[in-house]
Amino acid sequence: MLAAEKNHELTQVGPGTPMGEYLRRYWHPIAGASELSSNPVKPIRLMGEDLVLYKDLSGNYGLVDRQCPHRRADLSYGFVEECGMRCNYHGWLFDADGSCLEQPYEDQAAPEMRFKEKIKIKSYLVRELAGLLFAYMGPEPAPQLPDWEPFSRENGFVQIVTADIPCNWLQCQENSIDPVHFEWMHGNWSIRLRNKGEPYGPKHLKLDFDEFDYGLLYKRITTSTNEQDPLWTIGRVLLWPNAFFLGNHFEWRVPVDDTNTLSIGWFYKPVPLDRRPYQQTSIPSWHSPIKDETTGRWISTHVINQDIIGWVGQGAITDRTQEHLGQSDKGIVMFRRRLFAELEAMKSGAPLKALIHEPAKNKCVKLPVAGHSTLPDNGVESKFTMMAGQPEWVRKAQEEAMGQPIDNHGIV
Repeated sequence: MLAAEKNHELTQVGPGTPMGEYLRRYWHPIAGASELSSNPVKPIRLMGEDLVLYKDLSGNYGLVDRQCPHRRADLSYGFVEECGMRCNYHGWLFDADGSCLEQPYEDQAAPEMRFKEKIKIKSYLVRELAGLLFAYMGPEPAPQLPDWEPFSRENGFVQIVTADIPCNWLQCQENSIDPVHFEWMHGNWSIRLRNKGEPYGPKHLKLDFDEFDYGLLYKRITTSTNEQDPLWTIGRVLLWPNAFFLGNHFEWRVPVDDTNTLSIGWFYKPVPLDRRPYQQTSIPSWHSPIKDETTGRWISTHVINQDIIGWVGQGAITDRTQEHLGQSDKGIVMFRRRLFAELEAMKSGAPLKALIHEPAKNKCVKLPVAGHSTLPDNGVESKFTMMAGQPEWVRKAQEEAMGQPIDNHGIV
């Protein structure tokens, strides 16, 4: 368990809070690039700050304060120009650096005052990579935006899926270092949800946890594996500080504020050999529902939806003073201790974990991988089981890529 003040230290993410300042020193995915194709302006809330993400007519991205510094109009109703975004109230124009480029009436009424040069709006860096838009909200110079190896893979269908999670980021991320939940939440519970009389799945027999340059690892042996299995010799990755990597996909838990999290996943599926070479022209991005509109209950039919039930069931912010941690929670203890050590490192100006500063080191960066392949599985199961609500147009695009029909109904 944690003392209340220590729990606050890890869970509060607003400006000026220890964890908020720490997480701002990392790049975070905030949207799929294709989201801005139909509407180039999107309101965004990140770490307690209300912002606007946009793509101007030149194809440049910006992330700026949601309130116009003139008379505080809502810039999410603004519109893009060749360079930057313009407020719809009085036409003030801002570029991605936050500089005010135009003030239409002031510029003609009193040009000698050069008023626009005195105005600057809050802005943050935005970069596109692998169909994702990443933001950096910390001090300059910014670290490299990590170029993880999966982003360079070919002959695969990629989709980006977001969901709004009504709880704190930390309880979502602690799931990334909790192997036993796979046995029960995704294995045994799914058996019961299907109302099958089949026996429970393999049991966990042995766990181990380790640390590497870019995160933490959990390793496991079950009644169906042994010490030669990659899940023991390699393990799976908690990607620092707020992601999970499973070989063919990433899951990020991006803090919206203290009691809300943006789940954003990047999913790669290799196409069959007879469909190669395959080149994806556009990476679809879609939003996944987490609650059944008919029953009002959380959706439990897909893998990450099941995880979400575990996260939100702990409350908006887990009361860690009431926990009773056991042997399976050694990875969670390791994670928390490292977070506290990182906060101390930030205070002293020491290097922080997993940041890449040298461009030469940021080329197709490899991560530990247990059991993934760029080759399709035998039979090529194309069903998307990770998150509920895949839109029909995305399903059809995936069918076209795979060359076979896809049935997304039923429980995982």
